[in-house]
Parts: sequence; C-alpha cells; structure tokens
Amino acid sequence: MNISPPPRWPLPKHDYWSTPFAESLLQHLDLRPSLKILDVASGHGIPAFYLAEQVGSSGEVLAIDVSAGQVARARAIQGSQLPWLRFACADMRALPPDLPTFDRVTGNLSVMFFRPNRFEAVQGLVERLNPRGQLVLTFPSYGTFDSLWQLVDQAMIHQELVKERERFQDYLKERPSVQDGRDWLEALGLERVEAMEYPLEVATGPGHEFLHHPLLRGGFLDDVYECFEDQSLADRFMTDIAQGITRFTPLIAQRCVLSGWKRAAIADCKG
Repeated sequence: MNISPPPRWPLPKHDYWSTPFAESLLQHLDLRPSLKILDVASGHGIPAFYLAEQVGSSGEVLAIDVSAGQVARARAIQGSQLPWLRFACADMRALPPDLPTFDRVTGNLSVMFFRPNRFEAVQGLVERLNPRGQLVLTFPSYGTFDSLWQLVDQAMIHQELVKERERFQDYLKERPSVQDGRDWLEALGLERVEAMEYPLEVATGPGHEFLHHPLLRGGFLDDVYECFEDQSLADRFMTDIAQGITRFTPLIAQRCVLSGWKRAAIADCKG
C-alpha cells in the first residue's frame, strides 16, 4: 500500500486560531494539483503555504493581504521555496480590475474584514472565479463568545452605561451569522451552497492574561473598548470583567465555513 509522505508545509500546530479555522476550510475545499487559487486575507500564510504545496508546480496560488507587514512576514517565511506561490499587498474589498480569474477563491478568517459592505466584497470574489470554480470562506460567526458578550451586556445595564451599551448592541447586531453567509452565496447564484459551523473552545486565564490574550484582545476585546469614549472607564470596566472569568468560560467560538460553486458558462452547458 502506497502511503503519501507528510506535507512539508503543514498547518502550524501551535496556532490555536488560524489553524483550526483553516482545517475547517480544507474540509470543504476541493483541492487537487494544477489549480489556480486566489487566497484572500492571507496573513502570514495559513493556509496559503499548504495550498501551494498541494496544487504543485503546475498550479498557482496568489495570496493577498491588505497588511504590508503580514505580506513581508509571509515572504520571509517563503524565501525561495514554492515559486508558484506569490504574496502581494492588496485590498480584497477592491480587487484590481486586471486581476485574472481563478479555479478556487479561499479566505481563512476573512469575512470579518469585509466591513462595511460584506455582500459586495463577497460578490467581488465571486467575479474572480472561473465557471465551475469554488469559493470557500471562514469566519467566527454570530454566537462566537456569546457567554462573554452576555456578561458584558449585563454589566453595562447594572452600571447604567447607556451610551456604551447602545454602541455595544450595534456591534453585536453587525456580526454576520451562518444564515447571513448562506443568503449571500445563494443571492449571488452559487450552486451546492454549504454553510456550516464547528465549535472551538478558546482557553484563557483571569486578569492580565485575559485582557492581553493575543487572540481576544486584537480581534474582540478592542471592540468593547471602542464602545467607551472614556478609556479609563473602559479599563476599569474590563478589569472587573477579567477578574471573574468563571462567569463566562468556557469561551466557545463558532467556526463558520461558507462554500459554493459558480455556475458553468452557458456555452459549457450547451456542450
């Protein structure tokens, strides 16, 4: 029996956020040699390096990110390896008009960066798909960390933080749900649409560990801080929240995967 060698560019085991989402993406992605792939919100290469290894030298992967720092980091990791993989700095919400089309468009942890016009951003990605091409996106969907948000909301009510709570409620309403994602793909005419959620527990400790958690602070807690005009008040409020993590742990994220296929061209159908 032939056993395939392990990949030289596996998903990093030490990444407890991007890698689990990328694993969910790969569960739904039809991946094989020679494909041309556009990977958006590519960060420092999860899962772009893995995708490039799988499509091989007969394929092509263009990985784009709006952050020049992330692109530079990915290029440093790549060096001279996988020459059919290219990292470029570009905004996935406004793709260059001369960008070619691709067999697959992927975006790991991408949808939250499509604000404020998420549907239009997804539409732009679909336009970059070849007929019979597949789109696969992941994002933390509505319901992620709800135990924490419920506690934050209750604390704002108790402390009579009216304006702050109004802003916080607006933030909660703005988060896309799995049904939102399904609706986008169906409205854009994609076929074989899938919209699935997979739970993921995120571990944290109390106090400083919670407030400066590398995932929670940048991706989620900062959104709470932005609800406060008085940042000293925000610090006191969040410090109190952080002292009692047993009130909202375990922290569960919802890994949402959206997948859909572009219809074949009319000429293909007639053929």
